[in-house]
Amino acid sequence: MFLRLVTDSFGRRPRRKLLTGAALALGMAVATAALSVALDVGDRLAKEFRSLGANLLVTPQADSLPLEIGGVDYRPVNAGAYLPEADIPKLKTIFWHNNVIAFSPIIEVPVSSWTPRFSPASAAFVKPASKGDALLIGAWSDHTVVLPDGGTFATGIRQTGPWWQVEGSWFKDGAGECIVGRKFAEKTGLQIGSPLYLEGSTPGQGLLLNVVGILSSGGPEDDAVVTSLSIAQQYLGKESQYRKMYVSALTKPEDDFGRRDPKTMNADELERWSCSPYVSSIAYTIKQVLPGSDVRVIRRVAEGEGQILTRVRTLLWLVTGMALLAAALAVGASSAASVIERRTEIGLMKALGARSATVGFLLAAEQLLLAFVGGGVGYALGIILARFLGEKIFGAAPEPSLIVFLVILALAALVTLLGSAIPLRRASLYDPAPILRGE
Repeated sequence: MFLRLVTDSFGRRPRRKLLTGAALALGMAVATAALSVALDVGDRLAKEFRSLGANLLVTPQADSLPLEIGGVDYRPVNAGAYLPEADIPKLKTIFWHNNVIAFSPIIEVPVSSWTPRFSPASAAFVKPASKGDALLIGAWSDHTVVLPDGGTFATGIRQTGPWWQVEGSWFKDGAGECIVGRKFAEKTGLQIGSPLYLEGSTPGQGLLLNVVGILSSGGPEDDAVVTSLSIAQQYLGKESQYRKMYVSALTKPEDDFGRRDPKTMNADELERWSCSPYVSSIAYTIKQVLPGSDVRVIRRVAEGEGQILTRVRTLLWLVTGMALLAAALAVGASSAASVIERRTEIGLMKALGARSATVGFLLAAEQLLLAFVGGGVGYALGIILARFLGEKIFGAAPEPSLIVFLVILALAALVTLLGSAIPLRRASLYDPAPILRGE
C-alpha cells in the first residue's frame, strides 16, 4: 500500500516533477563530470608533467663540495666521486618501479675543442679553424637497460629531458657522434656533418666526433657538446662509471605528512609514508638500492607539479560543491511549492489517522525516488560531459566507474533530503483541522 501511494504520487504533477528532476540531473551531471575528471586528473597530469623533465637527481654521497656556476661543474676532471653504472638497473626493482619512467646517467667535464681542417693529401689535421672551451656531456641517448629479472627497459636523456629540441638527428650510443648546443655551434661555426676535435689533457688523448645535430634546450646545454656516455667514460678513463643521474618518476603532491623527515617517524608512519608515491619517499627508496648515492629532489619541478595539481583538484571540487548547492536550492524550492499545493491532501491523511512521521516518511520517499531517477540521468549526462572534457584537455577520456555511479546516487539522495528537509518538516507539523475547514 505504501509503495502504491508513493508511485501514484510520483506520477501526478508531472511538470513539477520534471523541473525538479531536471535540476537534479544537471547538478549530478556536473558533479559526475567533475568527480570523473578529478579521479583521473592526478595520473593524467603526472604524465603530462614529465615533459618538465626529471624530478630526482642521484649523485655520489661521498662527493666533494660542489662547484657549479650556471649549471656547469668547474671542478677538475678527476675531482669528486663516481657511481658504478652496473647498479643502475636496480632502479627498476624498487617498490615504486612502475613509477620510475626514465633515467639517464651523466658525465660532465670542461674541455677544449677544435673545429679542424683536414688535409686529404697528408691525412692529418693541419690547422684548427676555431678553438674554444666547451662542456662535454656524456649521456645515454636511447639506451636499452637489461633488468635483473631478465627484462629490458629503454631510457635515456631523450626521456629525462623531453624539452630538448634537436635539429638533425640524435647521436647513437658509442658511434662517435655528438650533438652540439646552438650557442656553441654559432660561436664555432659548426654545422651538421662537421668534425669536432676535443683536446685531451695529455697528448694523444683527444677525441674526434662527428656533429649530427644542433641542440636547443634553453639551458647550459646550449653551450655544450653532448655525446654518448661510453665515449665520455673512455675519454675520462672512467669506464662503467657515471657522475650523476637524472630520474623521472610519477609522483603525487606532497602534503604535510609527505614532507616529514623519515628519521622522525615510527614504524607504522614510515610504512605508510613509504607506500605513498611522494617524490621524497621514492627518493628514499632509490637511495636504499644504490649504495653510496645521495638522491635529491629537484624542488622547482616537484613543487611546481604539486601546486598545479592541487589547484586543479581544488577547482574541480569547488565546481562540484557549487553544482550540488544549486541542485539543493532547486529541490528545496520545488519541494516547498509541492507541500503548499498538497496541504489538503496532507490534512486529510492526518485526519484519517496518519502520524506526522508517516506523512514525512511518505513525502521523503517520493523525493528519494525522484533523486534516484534524476541521479541516474545526471550520471549518464555527466559521463558524456566528462569524456568531452577529458578528450579536449588531456587527450584521453576517463572511463565510467561504478564507484562514481554509487557516489552520485548517494549525493543525489543527500542533496534531495537536505534541500527538502525544511518543507517536509513543515508538512509533518500541519494541523489537519484548520486545513479541512479551508483556513
